[in-house]
Amino acid sequence: MRQALSAVTMVAALALAVSACGGGGGDTSSAAPTGSAPADPTQVSGEITWWDTVRPDSEGPTFQKLIKEFEAKYPKIKVKYVNVPSDQAQNQFQTAAQAGTGAPDVIRSEVAWTSQFAELGYLQPLDGTRAIDNEADYLPGPLSSTKYNGKTWAVPQVTDTLALLYNKRLLKEAGHDEAPKTVADLKQTALDVKAKTGTNGLALNVDGYFLLPFIYGEGGDLLDVQNKKVVVNSPQNVKAMTTLQDLITSGAAPKPALQDSYANAMTALKDGKTAMIYNGPWSLSEVYQGKEFKDKENLGIAPVPAGSARAGAPTGGWNLAVYAGSKNIEASYEFLRFMSSSASLATVSSELGLLPTRSSSFDDPKVKANRDVAVFKPILDTAVPRPWIPEGGQLFQPLLEAFQGLVGGAKPEETLSKTEQQFQKIMKAWS
Repeated sequence: MRQALSAVTMVAALALAVSACGGGGGDTSSAAPTGSAPADPTQVSGEITWWDTVRPDSEGPTFQKLIKEFEAKYPKIKVKYVNVPSDQAQNQFQTAAQAGTGAPDVIRSEVAWTSQFAELGYLQPLDGTRAIDNEADYLPGPLSSTKYNGKTWAVPQVTDTLALLYNKRLLKEAGHDEAPKTVADLKQTALDVKAKTGTNGLALNVDGYFLLPFIYGEGGDLLDVQNKKVVVNSPQNVKAMTTLQDLITSGAAPKPALQDSYANAMTALKDGKTAMIYNGPWSLSEVYQGKEFKDKENLGIAPVPAGSARAGAPTGGWNLAVYAGSKNIEASYEFLRFMSSSASLATVSSELGLLPTRSSSFDDPKVKANRDVAVFKPILDTAVPRPWIPEGGQLFQPLLEAFQGLVGGAKPEETLSKTEQQFQKIMKAWS
């Protein structure tokens, strides 16, 4: 999950009934694997375009290094690397796939997009292809995000969740040697930091994904998938929204800007202008570029503070998928196989602190040596799973608007009533 999740989900379902090049309407059963496995995979040829969504400055070099390794192993395949901002990739891919021109061969798909792209017919099914290698090695959570309607549409690349990132120095100066364990503790710690250091205690990111720890923490949810019910307007969620709003009105967190709040929170943490933020492993390479964390030991990473029910970190991550209209299917399969290998995932994890999707990668000595991965792994193990349904990604725009309403002082009950109505328009067949 990235900072721009709320923006990408502003695209509601682009023409669900429109057919895409390579398939449409959600049933691409005719798009079977092309041919048998090559006798010598290193002789597969072609030029593939990969749309990547990582930050080009802090993460891009690692992935481009892997591309060079891939091209050395597969000398007849050339990879055109295109970095597409994560807040634009979903919209751009849908537009290109719908038009049948301009789409990449391979896309880095956020976990919430994968089933939607599959439903629209934009992805090539991967079952029985070279793209999938040792599926049993994948963690169950990330693997589940690649499945839809009994088929596999992607391979898991990285997984993630949210944690509390904090400045150990500022907390210590405020009299706290440990991170807050509950939301009530979070409020008090933030107020103590403000009172004793003059620095803001907590910076909030106004984004639907970052609302989930408060909702899950009170035992709430968005949907009851088993019974096909919208449950966003619940007493638990009212309590969650009230608690979040209180963090702002009490002064524990300054009132965040409605735009660029992610960048503002990250800058404030890096510059020592706030003590705590919620964020995930993808942010660490950027955090360590800040002046406060030249000494990496000053960064604390802890589970998100618990609400009255639990500590409710959501699951996120990114998959690699092949466009159904690709003219270089076999080369794309080899690229997915290489980039999702245990060794490649270990490289990404060890260098960037991102969480690998394979069990074997966690056993790699390079990964074990990364203390950030070691801290995040138990948080990931207890993260709350999300439903992998085509409409899942569309729910975040109403959540963003709900968060914005809270910041503006709207009553939680009224906000959630509006959110429920918006959800019902998305989940038309649900009660």
